Amino acid sequence: VVVVCVLFPPLSTHDDAFPVFQLEVSDNTISGGLDALAEKCPSLTYLNLSGNKIKDLSTIEPLQNLKNLKSLDLYSCEVSALDDYREGVFELLPQLTYLDGFDEEDNEVPDSEAENDEDDEAGPPGDDDDEDDDEDEEGSEGDEVGLSYLMKEGIQVRGHDLQLHL
Repeated sequence: VVVVCVLFPPLSTHDDAFPVFQLEVSDNTISGGLDALAEKCPSLTYLNLSGNKIKDLSTIEPLQNLKNLKSLDLYSCEVSALDDYREGVFELLPQLTYLDGFDEEDNEVPDSEAENDEDDEAGPPGDDDDEDDDEDEEGSEGDEVGLSYLMKEGIQVRGHDLQLHL
């Protein structure tokens, strides 16, 4: 699994000097530990957690500390099947503009928000490769990890992308 973060120079490990604005960690087994994001990535504006093991709204409470967070994707997470899911997330995270690619009034993310994204899907620019859709899943269905597990693994910086190799 490779986690890609869109980063901007100058190169440093401290968020003030090397802020992480967009984080894509979809289709993993993340079930908690999101409090590490507020500490490690306080500048996040876009976070994709879709396809993870997030089961209830209390799991995303630590995202309240991400004051710049405007877009959050949680589709294909168990939490998205809850009654009043969208209302609950927008109430819990009032800084959000978009949840799963739609605003609070159910309007889709406009093209101007997608900045150079060639398709009409929500998400970070350039996130249009479907190459890993055919890859075999590693690990068992019951394995669950917190985000701190992902953050403790080796980090490699290449250009403006930060990749966590798991």
